[in-house]
Amino acid sequence: MSEVNNKKHIAVVGAGIIGINCAVELQARGYQVTLIDKGAVGEGCSKANAGHFATEQILPLAEPSILLQLPKMLLNPLGPVALSPKHFPKSFPWFIKFIANMFQSKRSKNIQALKNINKHAIDYYKPLLKAAEAEHLLIEKGSLLVYENTPLEKIKKQHQAYLKQGIKVKLLDKGQTLLLEPNLHRNIQYSLYFTEVAHTLNPLALSQKLNEFGQALGYTFKSFNVKTINHSDSQVELSDGEECLTFDHVVISTGAWSETLLKQLNYKLPIEAERGYSLDLSEQTKNQLNRPVASAERRFIITPMSHGLRLAGTAEFAGLTQTANMKRAATLHKNAQFILNELPKLSEEKSHAWMGCRPSLPDSLPVICSAPNHKNITFALGHQHLGLTLGAISGKLIGQIISNEKTAIDISPFSISRFN
Repeated sequence: MSEVNNKKHIAVVGAGIIGINCAVELQARGYQVTLIDKGAVGEGCSKANAGHFATEQILPLAEPSILLQLPKMLLNPLGPVALSPKHFPKSFPWFIKFIANMFQSKRSKNIQALKNINKHAIDYYKPLLKAAEAEHLLIEKGSLLVYENTPLEKIKKQHQAYLKQGIKVKLLDKGQTLLLEPNLHRNIQYSLYFTEVAHTLNPLALSQKLNEFGQALGYTFKSFNVKTINHSDSQVELSDGEECLTFDHVVISTGAWSETLLKQLNYKLPIEAERGYSLDLSEQTKNQLNRPVASAERRFIITPMSHGLRLAGTAEFAGLTQTANMKRAATLHKNAQFILNELPKLSEEKSHAWMGCRPSLPDSLPVICSAPNHKNITFALGHQHLGLTLGAISGKLIGQIISNEKTAIDISPFSISRFN
């Protein structure tokens, strides 16, 4: 490692899966890194998510067909999408930008950008997890998207749309689907089998193992609530209101909480805390699933984990501070009764509900770039539903940006400049 690198002290603010990967990569490159978070490592949105390395998700959420479905979804208080009336005025500009990204010209560019960053995302994890002795946490058995009552012609169109984008996927009938997953409900008529995606047995354990590896490499973790950021040509100062910390360079990886910090630097960031819920069922079923199973109609996913099953999904727009509505998590169990033949019961002793805030931008693309007006600040944030998926490649890209190397992929679509 170069002497220059060893003298450069970098703070990575935000200890979710993206921040951890950035810190590990930078420490491995010879920089002296401090990972900073107001909470514990991996305890935010990275803690109890679906655990799905979703490299097949290259279609942005801003899809024209959703406009017809949205009123019905919003009228159902426990449906797949909810919008808090109290939060609506604040979120309205985000939804306008979201709709603007439905136009084909923008959508095509966003699809291409997601394809480029998703394509080898799992490959970037493999050497990292091997070095961290965490290979057992990555399971490559693909995933299923199952259909109960969608017409076959519509499923065929979706199948062809994925194939057209280079996604490895097979269309299975009922018998073929049940051969893969015998515990699926007989309601299931068809499925799309994505053969090159993966899942983890425990997202929190994965974050913790990578953090242990990073600390073994030499980075330090500091519990610190960054409230203000001040920049000069040579240094960046972080303050919690009482204590100040000074660094040569800062990576901001604060997920759904990023808007305030970026505003202090005069950058606009149209980010929403898209709140997702999960429900852990710790009781094992006789026929446990082998891979994640997502419901096309009910818009949620079931993932086999080390503890049992995790049901995850829904999108609630209610901001960062409103109290979680855990009825939304319980509804996942009701929906799962139509997907699985055998399902563990919902009990206080063996079930655990959780809510996390996805950092969602209206074009479904993350922000991965140098700050245009601040040479010693870099951004890695806004990964929406793909934080776990894109952790390792995002860390690699941040390392390349700060080291002034050519990046592995074209990162121009991920610049903050698109909002400023």
